[in-house]
Amino acid sequence: MIEANAVHLSSWIEVDQNSDFPIQNLPFGVFRKKKNIFSNHLATRIGDTVIDLYFIAKNGFFEGCGVDNIEIFNRASLNDFIGLGQPVWRSIRKKLSELFRYNNPLLRDNYLLRSEILLSIEDVEMLLPITICDLTDFNSSLEHAINIGKMYRDPANPLPPNWRHLPEGYHGRTSSIFISGTNIHRPKGQFKPGDSAFPLFGPSRRIDFELEVAFISGYESHAGIRIPIEKVEEKIFGMVLLNLLAARDFQTWEQIPLGPFLSKSFGGLMSPWIVTLDALQPFRIVGPRQEPEVLPYLQTKGAHNYDISLEAKLRVDSLDPLTLCKTNYKYVYWNICQQIAHQTINGARISIGDVFASGTICGQTPDSFGSMLELTWRGSKPIQLANGKSRKFLEDYDIITINGYAKRKDNRIGFGECITQILPTL
Repeated sequence: MIEANAVHLSSWIEVDQNSDFPIQNLPFGVFRKKKNIFSNHLATRIGDTVIDLYFIAKNGFFEGCGVDNIEIFNRASLNDFIGLGQPVWRSIRKKLSELFRYNNPLLRDNYLLRSEILLSIEDVEMLLPITICDLTDFNSSLEHAINIGKMYRDPANPLPPNWRHLPEGYHGRTSSIFISGTNIHRPKGQFKPGDSAFPLFGPSRRIDFELEVAFISGYESHAGIRIPIEKVEEKIFGMVLLNLLAARDFQTWEQIPLGPFLSKSFGGLMSPWIVTLDALQPFRIVGPRQEPEVLPYLQTKGAHNYDISLEAKLRVDSLDPLTLCKTNYKYVYWNICQQIAHQTINGARISIGDVFASGTICGQTPDSFGSMLELTWRGSKPIQLANGKSRKFLEDYDIITINGYAKRKDNRIGFGECITQILPTL
């Protein structure tokens, strides 16, 4: 049992009962004040209050936590802090839990310090929390793989022969990942309509979202070193929500033989708060049964999936947001341990700040499909809107919001939102 996860804990900072950020969460992020854009500090969050970790460190509250240089909290990225290792992450989170508990007067009754350390979420700008070193986008949802296979392969035999034997993935473009709230312009590129003899060039006609969860590496490995599957979780810092936008018409034309390129490199959105694996520990769950049995280096025992409820909403014009889908991260077939064990089995290096995305997450029912491609079944079943219009894919000025949280009884740990608006082609 991790002390900071105890459900009876409460904070002297006000927290709404439906907040993603109770004292049991204590995620990590990076912010700057809207009135001082040149000052970037690491932070955590309780309720709607952002807590400046640099000023907590300057006032000596992190002494004995394993941090020798407090300037590590005066950064535009969490990478250096993450590099201190799991014992330090846990020590800092434990200290924060102690400082902000309801019955601790140390900061609660020091109004001068509170004014320096605490900020309203409305007064800050959240930044991309890490410097991303590498991005792997896995295809870890069995239901998603089956759906795509039915559309593009053989409805009677939708999975490639290797799918149940290894975690399938590809390497993405890290410079195209932006912080939630960044708006993305519709890209231009090549696409080939089915009735055309040659490809056309122009703005994508089939912009899609992908509802994903990603985990962040907290470990620097050397070339040739394999990470055993039983050691993976101690080397993962935490998780975020991810929306890797896709141009489906580009993707269909370019994907064979090498896979996605322009279709998935124009924009992806990351939620600003990294929720630690420690905070998610109460929501661990056994994943789907894997058949046939995987090779020994991929075999896991116990609970390595996470019960995280996910949803995507679409807002069009002034209409109320429309819930497109509800699904859960617990459905992923390939868990985080298997993904890292497989990626490093050939000796590939892992760096601090590497991002490992789940791929589109789907459940077994049509209302749990995590992309427009599947929700509209390649555009054949348009989604009807309240104004009488419809959507096959995303149109200009559409707003997509992804939310995610884990909850059991009164214990709720969330990620906040991951949001973007599609803008016209430049």
